Amino acid sequence: MLSERQSRILSLVVERYVDDGRPVGSRALANRPDIVWGPSTVRAELASLEDEGFLTHPHTSAGRVPTDSGYRFYVEKLLQRQDRLPRPTSEDLGLSRMRREVDVAIRDTTTALSQVTDLVALVTAPPLHTATIHRIEVLRLQPRVVMVMVIASNGGVTKRAFTFEQEVDPGLVEWAASYLNERLAGLGLGARMVADRLRDEGLGEQENGFLAEISSAFTDLEESAEDTLYVDGAARLLSEEHLADLPHADDLMRALERRVNVLRALRTAIDQRSVFVWIGGENPAPELREVSVVGANYGLGYRNLGSVGIIGPVRMDYATAIASVRGAAGELSRFFETVYDE
Repeated sequence: MLSERQSRILSLVVERYVDDGRPVGSRALANRPDIVWGPSTVRAELASLEDEGFLTHPHTSAGRVPTDSGYRFYVEKLLQRQDRLPRPTSEDLGLSRMRREVDVAIRDTTTALSQVTDLVALVTAPPLHTATIHRIEVLRLQPRVVMVMVIASNGGVTKRAFTFEQEVDPGLVEWAASYLNERLAGLGLGARMVADRLRDEGLGEQENGFLAEISSAFTDLEESAEDTLYVDGAARLLSEEHLADLPHADDLMRALERRVNVLRALRTAIDQRSVFVWIGGENPAPELREVSVVGANYGLGYRNLGSVGIIGPVRMDYATAIASVRGAAGELSRFFETVYDE
């Protein structure tokens, strides 16, 4: 347990190092007008903080820099003191003008968050299994080609085309659209009950055969990382400002391109109710263990639907990052409350 003085000195070191990227010496701290301790006291406390693993001492400088543990202590203090966090508004994030479409809303959020923080922004879309079937369209595109479109309660749309050996009766297609909306509306996407509802002994052979051909449009829905993880601002980490703090930037870029492990890591935090912060080696994905991730979940009052996050160097402005992801998550929660109520 750190003393109040040690806690104050450690916070100052983190803030100073985040601000200019240079190791912090005892004289620089002791000369601050808000510091009442002399240089010898500050020097002794810095040495003690180094011994306890919160600071490290680069061999090329007399100053100290935070370790992952130092950043962790600082972040925990921030999370305990909400009044010390900046308060980005909806206008800062550009979310007040979000269109109703889910895909556009999430993309706008990701872009705005990246611009506000100057880091990589991530948003996970709600998984398909969290939504129900809102409406079904069955369209005859060509004599032997039928398109089935499923509109989910969260605004998501899935489409699948089916090619038949024989020409499809337009009347059968029209009937199927009406029948499927009556039978399946309100059911969970991919739910076992959907398959049960598609089997109806009261239907004729032609109708049952047609439904069997298109049933995979409702029961075999698949998601990919490309569909559910939105990323913006990867090039920002390659800028001169950040690149020096990312010794293995290529590995990170490859992880962002593949997305699968990043998505899996974010989904491990889906049950958390507040902001989560992974610093360096704390990250569940090996590709992220030289960066920090700051995230927050969004959703409805009774369940989380996805996560908003940023990726940046361990030396980042955590106060702004925490406030920004919390603000973006709050905006998306309000957005999805209207979407799911419709």
